[in-house]
Amino acid sequence: MTLLSIEFASPLYDESVALRYEVLRKPLGRSFTEEQLALEWSDYHLAALDASGQMRAILLLTPQAEGVLKMRQVAVAPEWQGRGVGAALVEYSEAFAKSQNFNKIALHARETAVPFYRRLGYEFEAGLFEEVGIPHLKMWKNLDTSK
Repeated sequence: MTLLSIEFASPLYDESVALRYEVLRKPLGRSFTEEQLALEWSDYHLAALDASGQMRAILLLTPQAEGVLKMRQVAVAPEWQGRGVGAALVEYSEAFAKSQNFNKIALHARETAVPFYRRLGYEFEAGLFEEVGIPHLKMWKNLDTSK
């Protein structure tokens, strides 16, 4: 598995949009708008590719307040779920965030994904909320281990 940053509007980016659509949007009866995708130009796009170069997982990191990134659009191809690819990509994103001088990652986890993020050291704030029609929790992880 190769973990890397991919460029916005590249062929790999197009693959990432297709994967995110299949895993995250299609099951909810949603699609991407041109406007939503255009806003992703300033995000960091991190991917996991298999030995043949096919995209198996993707996540986006969106700069927020000083030192904070929001992780979003985390998608792993169904046949690769449960095989450690998602965990490896999240851990890669944390190292990437530190290399870019960010010290915290925040996210909105689907309720079903909360145990996954908890295993990776993410904490949550109390209270479920609805986003895209399904329950979510706000979660975060401090990347500065000196505090």
